[in-house]
Amino acid sequence: MIVEFFGIPRMRAQLKTTQARGACLSEVLADLARRFPQLADACIAGDQLRPGIIANLGGDRFITDPTTRLAAGQRLLIMSADAGG
Repeated sequence: MIVEFFGIPRMRAQLKTTQARGACLSEVLADLARRFPQLADACIAGDQLRPGIIANLGGDRFITDPTTRLAAGQRLLIMSADAGG
């Protein structure tokens, strides 16, 4: 899965895009938290995103449920709630 960062998540991860593993949102967040501790500290709380940080699947819909299934080849955008605004 391709993950793109915007706003605070981009600043904390120190990159724009990365690959992540996981079959659902919580697994992808766990993979990212292991690899990017600064991102985890500021943006990830357990199996979900912290308040003010949002996830969007393919630019089509926002997701919050940690059990949301994700397919290979999809793009997950992680951003500050006010990014681009």
